[in-house]
Amino acid sequence: MDDNQQLECSYSEDLFGDYDSLLEDESLLAKLDQADKMAACGADALSEPVADAPAADTAREDSPRGCQEAKRRKVNGSPAPPGGAQDPRRRSVSERLKTTLRSNAAAPAGPARSLAMKEAALSREVGGAVRDVEEARARPDDLGPFFGLPAKVKELLFTQRGIQSLYAWQETCLGLDCVRSRRNLIYTLPTSGGKTLVAELLMLRQLLCANNNCIFVLPYVALVQEKVRALSPLGLELDFLVEEYAGSKGRLPPVSRRGQRSLYVATIEKAHALVNALVEADRLRRVGLVVVDELHMLGAGSRGALLEITLAKVLHLSPDTQIIGMSATLGNIGELQTFLKAENYHDDFRPVRLKEYVKLGDGIYEVDAKEDEPFRLCRRLQLKYSSAMQRADPDHVIALVTEVIPKHSCLLFCPTKNNCENVALMICKYLRRDFLQHRQADKEALLRQLKECGGGRMCPILRKTLPLGVAYHHGGLTADERQLLEDAYAAGVLCLIACTSTLAAGVNLPARRVIVRAPLVARECLKTSQYKQMAGRAGRAGLDSEGESILILQEAQRHQATALLCAPVENCYSCLLDDQRKSLLGLILSLVGLKVASRMEDLEEFVRGTLLFVQRQRADAHLDDVLRECLHLLKVKGLVQVQGHSLQVTQLGRATFKGCVDVSHSEILYRNLQQGLDGLLLNTFLHLLYLVTPYDLADACKPDWMTFYTQMSSLSSPELKMCAAAGVPEGLLARKAAGQSVSKSADMCAAKRMYLSLVLMSLLRDGDVWGVAQKFQLSRGFVQSLLASAAAFCCCVLHFTQEVDALWPYRSLLEALTRRLSYCVKAELVPLMEVAGVMEARAKQLHAAGYTTLTHLANADAALLVRTVERLSRKQANQIVASAKMLLNEKAAALQQEVDHLLAPPTDLPE
Repeated sequence: MDDNQQLECSYSEDLFGDYDSLLEDESLLAKLDQADKMAACGADALSEPVADAPAADTAREDSPRGCQEAKRRKVNGSPAPPGGAQDPRRRSVSERLKTTLRSNAAAPAGPARSLAMKEAALSREVGGAVRDVEEARARPDDLGPFFGLPAKVKELLFTQRGIQSLYAWQETCLGLDCVRSRRNLIYTLPTSGGKTLVAELLMLRQLLCANNNCIFVLPYVALVQEKVRALSPLGLELDFLVEEYAGSKGRLPPVSRRGQRSLYVATIEKAHALVNALVEADRLRRVGLVVVDELHMLGAGSRGALLEITLAKVLHLSPDTQIIGMSATLGNIGELQTFLKAENYHDDFRPVRLKEYVKLGDGIYEVDAKEDEPFRLCRRLQLKYSSAMQRADPDHVIALVTEVIPKHSCLLFCPTKNNCENVALMICKYLRRDFLQHRQADKEALLRQLKECGGGRMCPILRKTLPLGVAYHHGGLTADERQLLEDAYAAGVLCLIACTSTLAAGVNLPARRVIVRAPLVARECLKTSQYKQMAGRAGRAGLDSEGESILILQEAQRHQATALLCAPVENCYSCLLDDQRKSLLGLILSLVGLKVASRMEDLEEFVRGTLLFVQRQRADAHLDDVLRECLHLLKVKGLVQVQGHSLQVTQLGRATFKGCVDVSHSEILYRNLQQGLDGLLLNTFLHLLYLVTPYDLADACKPDWMTFYTQMSSLSSPELKMCAAAGVPEGLLARKAAGQSVSKSADMCAAKRMYLSLVLMSLLRDGDVWGVAQKFQLSRGFVQSLLASAAAFCCCVLHFTQEVDALWPYRSLLEALTRRLSYCVKAELVPLMEVAGVMEARAKQLHAAGYTTLTHLANADAALLVRTVERLSRKQANQIVASAKMLLNEKAAALQQEVDHLLAPPTDLPE
């Protein structure tokens, strides 16, 4: 084409309508048009240009142009790109290609470019565009522009949580190649770095895009309930169910629903039972993602062993299921990666800078672990202490807390429960009186609520400290009290909480300053991981520019503190062989019962996929020999039988693993249940309660023998006979109450369990935690914990009896008892307490306001709830309504599934 001809070309003319492919196979533009049309039918992401979809990027993100495009796409709170035909970013690939070629045709060709070079470059660009369109169409986990999710997810995060943008590390983590290709991942960041949001977005990808279920494993019941409340609003908007699996809650196996996905939020124990049930129902492969928060719990005794067993089963039986583990404190990452077949991502990001200090004498020393001398003096405390104050507070805790309160918040971690209470009282004794005026009306309302939840009674220590904005927090408080104090602290009504280390691993309560009273937990030395969790609470994102942690030391503890602050986080070791190998015994029993292993070789193959095998050099013996010893012990216990080379569970073995009963307790449980059939006492709860009192709590119980004898003396004659048959005669208690020695053959475990059974019976009869705790010389927190543990174990015993035909009389009795123990309140409050996080005090408020049923709550107006229920924030009201709606939807879906099953024609109908 000469220059004159080139000038005569019209820029608006379509030169490519009938242009054939350079590859001479079919029309290139027709192929692109077809790809665009097919992509447009698939998902929101493909209605955007390929180059603008995060998971289907025309420009590869590992290329320079792709990196620039990826940065442009990052979520930074800016408005979404405008839609419509006028936006060049929404044009189809073929239209963009035509425009590019028209520009090339209109521009004068440089003398250095040959026709062959132009055709080769064009061919490469077109080929790449076609391949990327095809890949985008084939990618199942991409529905939109927000990291593969619809733009609605971004809108919901902003409207419901105020999240306008993601942190840079979150964007990087979500864009990792292993995440995009659904390989397993372990990621570690400091506390409060935003780890959970990444996991939530990955779960949403599976729920919405891949149409798979997900399991979210959390270490504590309170965290499960908190997460159910937080995720329920998202589930309602995006049409998936959020199901709680904690304590006695959760169906096993879960209801199988057509066309609706479920997010199972579970404790470690419930996640183990859930995976077993899904394996038996052959539905584990429908779980697309398992997320484990606080992955370092793998090294936490029997609970860590359960977590290891659960993950090993997922790895072995459903290799396509992705596993994501996250933690702030992990030492031996390499071994955990080998176990989980995972990649690792680490970042030191914190939204608020953390400065660590130690206090020695009156000096505050900044910590720098990289220096040879890690402590550098930065200031001296300005002390105005009287001699009385110096005697009461030799560690100058008052001076440290009054530097920040009441304007800012402070957490004071103490070694023991008694220390928490004593320090809170001591601080309040010397605070200025103007602390009383800070949020005075709110503190008065808090005092009223605490009094109501205690049935008119209140802790005398809290009555003295709360007016000054100070409280204590430990396991001796009831769940209602802890919830009220946590809410008040989060709202700024309380400015100081003296707490034990459990608060650091529980709900998220950040502070401007964290003070660690001593490098101790009870009488044990503080671990580096525990210290990191405590110190990590310092710094409130969006409120503070920095956070401070101060560890109080005595001069003799200086060397110990240096090791604590500068040492790496402790390694995480398998606990399968701990406690006389009972966790490994349980694993073998469940593998045989689930028909995962029918031969010794199958067991050996499975164990090679555990963390124990990765760390086998730490074992005292060869693992194959350990397996044979465990198998022999199970055979002796009558739980497994061996026929030739074939392994099978007995009826008792099946009941043990189905009920998630400890192998060491299954025999005595079975014997007690059988004995009960000969004369089951039904005119009182005592006999059933004794059968479902957890065995492991007996070890931690220290009965007041005089109280025990007094309560035993008030029992009826049939109840006394039942106690004697259980191995707890009245004479035994009389001797213990008198301080006399008892026979070595006396069953003290049975005696302690009977004591706890009396506590439970008093609770069911009176419903008064305070009164029962005072009567039996126990903390009210322990009494409530006993109730929750008994409800969970009662559920286990129920599943146990369902596998043994001879135990059929227990089934309906234990089902009713589980419900009574789960709530232990008046019948009218039970429907309200089914909602995640609604405790007795809140349920009473809601009932008094006229919300008497689950349907009432599900259809309530959140704004009206805030006006009618005292000290209920708008966020809490929205979460309660959303959780009620979610629970109502779950029940309706289960009923609909049952209807569909009943109406469906049988598959085996004779012709």
